[in-house]
Amino acid sequence: MERLVSSGLNRTKVAEGEGGVKLSLVVVGMNERDTPLELLGNIAVADRDLGKVLQSLSDSSNIDEVVVVSTCMRTEIYAIVERFHDGVADIHAILSERAGTASVDPGTLAKHLFVEIDDAAARHLFAVAAGIDSAVLGEGEVLRQVREAADRAREEQSSGPLLDALFRQAIEVGKRSRTETGISRGITSLAYVSTAIAKQATGGSLGGKRVVIVGAGEMGEGIADAIASRTKIAPMDVPSEIIIVNRSAERATALADRVGGRAIALQDLFDEVAKADVVMTATSGDEVIFDLGSITEALSARRDRPLVIVDAAMPRDVEPTVSEVDGVTLFNLDDLRRYAEAEVEARRAEITRVAVIIDDELERYRFNLRTRTVTPVVAALHTKAEEILRQEMEYFSVRIAELSEDDRELFENLTHRLVQKLLHEPTMQLKEAAGSGHGERLAEALRSLFDL
Repeated sequence: MERLVSSGLNRTKVAEGEGGVKLSLVVVGMNERDTPLELLGNIAVADRDLGKVLQSLSDSSNIDEVVVVSTCMRTEIYAIVERFHDGVADIHAILSERAGTASVDPGTLAKHLFVEIDDAAARHLFAVAAGIDSAVLGEGEVLRQVREAADRAREEQSSGPLLDALFRQAIEVGKRSRTETGISRGITSLAYVSTAIAKQATGGSLGGKRVVIVGAGEMGEGIADAIASRTKIAPMDVPSEIIIVNRSAERATALADRVGGRAIALQDLFDEVAKADVVMTATSGDEVIFDLGSITEALSARRDRPLVIVDAAMPRDVEPTVSEVDGVTLFNLDDLRRYAEAEVEARRAEITRVAVIIDDELERYRFNLRTRTVTPVVAALHTKAEEILRQEMEYFSVRIAELSEDDRELFENLTHRLVQKLLHEPTMQLKEAAGSGHGERLAEALRSLFDL
């Protein structure tokens, strides 16, 4: 508790701009565009490890606030730091430690990490939330992932007023982009891409096919829902059977019931694979489920019947060598990304419209950030004015009590409005000048004139 309380006090001091501390917003991370999938999988922070990673980052004396966004397509650490180089070095050290446990060379890790600061870092987060920095252009899941990352950081008390405000605005950017542009039209999730690529590989339809879905987590649910929603639109796409496999039998049963499928026990997986036409796997585990030997054995009794495997997991659920088995067609996340890129070419014109929204929100972010430096002065000014008003109302309380109820209400409203009107112009002047030398002089003048 001592760490959380002390860091909370530090965040309050920094947010109020006391002590002249110069803060930087940084993001350090990697994504699927520039990083081999194996490395990305090794660095990814599973939900069970997220609290520990947030605490390790918060323990750094150079980091005031931190949020971690880690999905199958990206791991990005957003932080408020007092000393840029020291803060980034601490983030690198923690990522290197994670990489070390996975036998990843630190030099290889550093080569794939990117770093952005201040406006560029905010712009990057806005682009992620808007869906234009995703494997699937306009992807909808990423906005939810951004929201959940911010919520988790608040739960772990690793974020503070600056990152809370930034992520709230990023979520607003994501909402605006999807309602004011066409960026989210069509296929906008990896789950739907997985279903589309499986259909294409089986002749254009899953109709009459036996489909096995391994994993009932976020991605597995998305795939099952994508298949179920597609069959409502195109009845010819109805599989002969949907089999759900998951470590949690309860979760598998719940998902199977929802999509009209059948849940099976994990130990029966390879019996079902032997009879399947399509296997779609999307677990969150660290171990490979399908290797060359297991697939060869499972398919040994099949004769000239192809099997399509879509591996949408990160880290991989399927060894790449499985593609060497006769009759097996294997797709991984790289294939899904390439398919998505081809599918969304028509939406690329929307990127320009989204960029306008990001520019607009970035300017608002800058303004809000500047006004934070004068917020304590403004608050103190208004508090003092209200206190003076309260004292004067008490002084004249006997005379005020002689008024009718309507007149008292009118009098109180009038005095409050007068105070607000008098303070409005100096407040706006101070906010407009915030972040400049003129703003600092105005703030100091108000402190002196009103004894704040």
